[in-house]
Amino acid sequence: APHESSPDAIDWLPFDPSAIDRERAAGRPVFVDFTADWCITCKVNETLVLSDEAVREELARWNFASFKADWTLRDDAITQALARWGRAGVPMYLVYSADPTKQPMILPELLTLDATLDALRAAGQAGGT
Repeated sequence: APHESSPDAIDWLPFDPSAIDRERAAGRPVFVDFTADWCITCKVNETLVLSDEAVREELARWNFASFKADWTLRDDAITQALARWGRAGVPMYLVYSADPTKQPMILPELLTLDATLDALRAAGQAGGT
């Protein structure tokens, strides 16, 4: 399927753990957005933070692979991924460093622009570029 275009203009790929592993092995930082259409907090974050041009610029600057885990229909693979990080539901945001040996950073459920940009920058810079 082609990438879904979204109001935030981020080039989202559908959630796929093996694709995430491949990107990480190649030394790319990865951003994963666990969201659902009925999730109010998700929508607030998308509107106030993820739609911000600065977020898009950092994702592009560090060549992030961005994955959207859409839990609107309570997909089992996504439920398992949430549980793995100790979450019962969305939102959850994972920022994987460009260093494939590092554990991902879990962003707060209520995003702030500064904290999100800091996390993306730190993850991108870990690639030593």
